[in-house]
Amino acid sequence: MRLSQATLGQLPASVARPHYDRGALRPGIVHIGVGNFHRAHQAWYLHRLMQQGEALDWAIIGAGVRPYDAQMREKLLAQDCLTTLIELDPSGKSAEVIGPMIDYLPIEDGNGPLIDQLADPGIRIVALTVTEGGYYVDPVSQGFDAGHPDIRHDAANPDRPRTAFGAMVAALARRRAAGDGPFTGLSCDNLQENGRVLRRTVVSLARLSDPDLADWIDTHCTFPNSMVDCIVPATGTQEIALVQAFGIEDDAPVTHEDFRQWVVEDDFCAGRPDLHRVGVTFSDDVHAYETMKLRILNAGHQVIANAGEILAIGTIAECMAHPLVSSLFHKVQREEIAPHVAAVPNMTPAAYIDLVERRFSNTAVVDTTRRVAFDGSSRHTGFVLPIVRDALAAGAPIEGLALVEALWARMCDGTREDGSAIAPNDPFWDELVGAARAARDRPAAWLEQRQFYGDLAGNEGLRESFARWLGLIWSDGCEAALECYVGHASVTSGRAGTGVSG
Repeated sequence: MRLSQATLGQLPASVARPHYDRGALRPGIVHIGVGNFHRAHQAWYLHRLMQQGEALDWAIIGAGVRPYDAQMREKLLAQDCLTTLIELDPSGKSAEVIGPMIDYLPIEDGNGPLIDQLADPGIRIVALTVTEGGYYVDPVSQGFDAGHPDIRHDAANPDRPRTAFGAMVAALARRRAAGDGPFTGLSCDNLQENGRVLRRTVVSLARLSDPDLADWIDTHCTFPNSMVDCIVPATGTQEIALVQAFGIEDDAPVTHEDFRQWVVEDDFCAGRPDLHRVGVTFSDDVHAYETMKLRILNAGHQVIANAGEILAIGTIAECMAHPLVSSLFHKVQREEIAPHVAAVPNMTPAAYIDLVERRFSNTAVVDTTRRVAFDGSSRHTGFVLPIVRDALAAGAPIEGLALVEALWARMCDGTREDGSAIAPNDPFWDELVGAARAARDRPAAWLEQRQFYGDLAGNEGLRESFARWLGLIWSDGCEAALECYVGHASVTSGRAGTGVSG
């Protein structure tokens, strides 16, 4: 059955579907960056609330700012913005159709349709999933990157911006002039203090062209921090076949694990849906939840994904089934990451590690190693290197973390140990490949990428550990290095020995 509003009643009985009147929905949220994660996470929570007869004036209007967003727009509009979600529970799969999105804006140069919609006073929340690398943060200073070409363009052309943040600034200028009041900016990306980062980006951009407007935004708009969590694989032919097995023709289905979490500061200047009714946690200490999730789950992904790519392991579940890769995860987490993570209500770091191990090992979730290894330049700098800095400051161990960085460097050589090529997998792929190949003879060349490592390049302890691990990986292979770290072998003169230690 082709998915549409008209065919909802004809879907198989096993498929859950909206029982609210979608024709009565009114928009209250614009979401920029309508990918799989948003539909499996934030949209699902809103759908659950609508199923209770609540939040019918908080419907979502989708938006994008890049040409490639047009493909998703076309697919979703063709099925009335409905999405089939398939939950990948190890005990069995289930499907439901959700419908809180009611439109998807045209994507045009200058972002006119987006600005017009954001200027509508009925829009009270502007949410974003634009990836952790999309906030124009200088990787060294961690401040606003005012020199980026996109930012320079938007500062010079505030009425025809190129970025989502420029569209937000332009719309807020209209709302201020009309006396229509502010909206809340809600980042749903994996960034530490993502609300603070979003505020800085929007206010700093506004200040480049209109300092008075920047002050007004800073005073009147709110940007709550939030922590989001759900493993959502990319959609490919396997996912299309899976939704068809449920009797549905959906060109943009989403699969997801059987776990979700959303923790948000309750700081919404123009109101919000009652999301606490459907399991969202509102907390004044989002930072602690963020730290636990980013350091254990997100950094944990990077711990295993680069090794998985080098060893040609296809999925994260298969990485966790590999005895050495899973032992790497287990040891780095407990000995080098958990000491730098505080407990949150009802969850210790050790218990969260156990939870993440179970989630990563879910064989029903076909989450590719390549997807998780994508954009390491953002993910290592955002998730792994802050732990390295804390560990160095505390005089704590970093051997496993140095190994993780060496594995990333080896992966960025662009080849696997079976001889196959790794396709470009980072916005800075060419630079990373050049540094990785230079590091084969001079390991310090990798850490000297100061746009990622900053002053860590000068830390002698990190340099020594990194050089030792990278040398071992190149001389004896990835598995030999993993064996040495997890205690199944010894290192002799920079090469793996045959003895067993520990």
